[in-house]
Amino acid sequence: MCMAVLGLFTGFSAPALAQSAQAPASSVHSATVDTAPPVYGRATYLLDASTGAVRLNDDGARRMPIASLTKMMTAYVVLRQAKLTDTVTITADDERYANDNDGTSADLDPGDRVQVKDLLYGLMLPSGADAAHAMARTYGPGVDKFVGKMNAAAQQLGLKDTHYVNPDGLPMAGGDGYSTAQDQARLAAAALRDKTFEKVTSTQQYSIGSTAAHGAHTWNNTNEMLDLPGALGVKTGFTQAAGFCLAFAADRQGHRLIGVILGEDVSSRRFRTAESLLDWAADNPASQRNSAA
Repeated sequence: MCMAVLGLFTGFSAPALAQSAQAPASSVHSATVDTAPPVYGRATYLLDASTGAVRLNDDGARRMPIASLTKMMTAYVVLRQAKLTDTVTITADDERYANDNDGTSADLDPGDRVQVKDLLYGLMLPSGADAAHAMARTYGPGVDKFVGKMNAAAQQLGLKDTHYVNPDGLPMAGGDGYSTAQDQARLAAAALRDKTFEKVTSTQQYSIGSTAAHGAHTWNNTNEMLDLPGALGVKTGFTQAAGFCLAFAADRQGHRLIGVILGEDVSSRRFRTAESLLDWAADNPASQRNSAA
């Protein structure tokens, strides 16, 4: 795996046992002005979205499954179409989908009527496959049509190496979806321009009380980086095929830094790696800006 710390500028508008640790891609180097910290996933990409500078690209264009990072696009599509005050009614199919496919769940109950502004937290914080299914079913309408909207949005954003097959990233019998670290960083940059998305992904815990419309729910964020300076989230993911994945972002010293790690073997190490990359990029900012990012 070849790591390159790049001075390039791009213009765009927009539970399994962990395997043993693999050797870092640049373990013989220390983190200096010219050299990024070592990375361990199958692909890592770090973007300065404020300038368009690609700070690190380690196999960033390699197509692979992305697990629950898929839900970033689910939220992005819903936010473009729905009103935050819309109500989504949870069905037994939504609950069954998450349970039957071993998906993570927001523990929603059939009959719950939840506003989109709340359901987004159930989607992104505990990574609820039930919430994803409910949103897709509602705003396709139907899951298949919603997935079509996800792929159309990917094309509009110029994500040429991305294809979705469901709204949650769970494995499919007919084949998994795929994307790249580069494409997912670009998607995160676009999605974070929406203040509601940014607020949701940077929230550690969110609760809704019991009402006549729904039961009480408290959702905790699976992202372990939210106590870092300027942290904005964004999303965790895991399947056997995808490994441990992480989309992360932070605002540091006037720069919005966005990164993606795919295919890590060790869950906790993805967070440590991301923290090191953010610190390195903030301490060694890109010297040039452009307006395309």
